[in-house]
Amino acid sequence: MAARKSLGGAGLPPLADLFSTSEERALEAQTQERVMMLPVSELHDFPGHPFQVRDDEEMGKLAESISQHGVLMPGLVRPRAAGGYEIVAGHRRKFASMKAGVREMPVIVRDMDDDTAVILMVDSNVQRENVLPSEKARAYKMKLDAIKRRAGRPGKENSGQLDQNFLNPYSVEKIAQDAGESTKQVQRYIRLNELIPELLEMVDGNEIKFNPAYELAFLRPEEQTVLHDILQAEEVTPSLSQAQRLKRASQEGRLSEQDIAVIMREEKAQTRDTGKVTLPAKEIEQFFPKSYTPEQKKKVIVKLLASWARQRGEQER
Repeated sequence: MAARKSLGGAGLPPLADLFSTSEERALEAQTQERVMMLPVSELHDFPGHPFQVRDDEEMGKLAESISQHGVLMPGLVRPRAAGGYEIVAGHRRKFASMKAGVREMPVIVRDMDDDTAVILMVDSNVQRENVLPSEKARAYKMKLDAIKRRAGRPGKENSGQLDQNFLNPYSVEKIAQDAGESTKQVQRYIRLNELIPELLEMVDGNEIKFNPAYELAFLRPEEQTVLHDILQAEEVTPSLSQAQRLKRASQEGRLSEQDIAVIMREEKAQTRDTGKVTLPAKEIEQFFPKSYTPEQKKKVIVKLLASWARQRGEQER
């Protein structure tokens, strides 16, 4: 829409207002983006938001910054049918504001449909540091589903700052381009959604590496459940070779509980004396806040071991 021009006289309306109806002016007012200061109590989480908001060291720094300077970058929200606003981008800023005791934060209010909101939500979060594999898996799947729905409907001028024509074909290639990943890697992340929650949690905890996890995602859910029980009982993790063997046997319809146990125990016998120390998550998670990432837990453990080594050295002097 062309910019409005003033008539120049004091108190006179813009030229556009003289030649537009009241309904047209009301529509323009509704569609213009605006930055508003809103109470954080009116900002609601995005349904199915795949990214965790962790109360970690980085969150503490963000809260301290907000307490001193306020929220420097507005969040992005859309009106919510049930009242208030739905956060598209800014979940961490809202949490940090609450942590800092700040009751309001600046947001851009934008009307958008569900699929546009999903795409913007994913794009604004997926390139953050310390994004877990499960978060990427769910986010890429949500975005792919949204893109497919948009491609199957008539185009609408409702893409906001996306500046994209949704009539054009969209696919995993587009998601990969936006995220700076290879197409194959995005496909592999999306496949992780087929893992049972217990195994996906082990992937997040780095107990199962990404490549073996991708292969295991082809197992049937009941096979994955048996595998998880064996991994916990035997205190082992599958290698890529093991995962590929399990996948092949499953696809051939010959993967029994005994087969899973045999494959996993073979690896245990081969690696028993390699000097590798494995700490099962269930044994150490009781000592950490639930919000701690695997990397944070590792840093704490290494720091405690360093302190223990210093104490031993002093005692032996």
